[in-house]
Amino acid sequence: MKPRILIPNVAPEAYQALMNLEKYISSTSLTPVHKELIKIRASQINGCAFCINMHTADARKHGISEQRIYLISAWREADVYTEEEKAILALTEQVTQISNHVSDEVYQNAAQFFDEKYLAEIILAIITINSWNRLAITTGLRAV
Repeated sequence: MKPRILIPNVAPEAYQALMNLEKYISSTSLTPVHKELIKIRASQINGCAFCINMHTADARKHGISEQRIYLISAWREADVYTEEEKAILALTEQVTQISNHVSDEVYQNAAQFFDEKYLAEIILAIITINSWNRLAITTGLRAV
């Protein structure tokens, strides 16, 4: 692949705005497990090898087992996730695949487990990782 644009060098203010959103996500009350489930699942859907590589490593650092990491893409068939985690994964999938919209069923299922602030933090975390995925894929960042 030919070298592509380096956004931090060409548009540092815009890149910093995205970094500030990431800093906000880091400061929220979201648990590290919830953050990494969101980041890994969205990155899998988007096909962002760079982000999958980064966030599976981060998940391990936060104590998420190999089994739980490996099964994220098949979470509906795995009995290793809590009902809250399943709600987060379902919402992550629908926000990431937004052209299909977010169903009332998926949204209300998540809303039953989390207060409005935590739900807002989940949604913002999903939106943020989707932005990072698009930046990494478009600019040709590689996993290794």
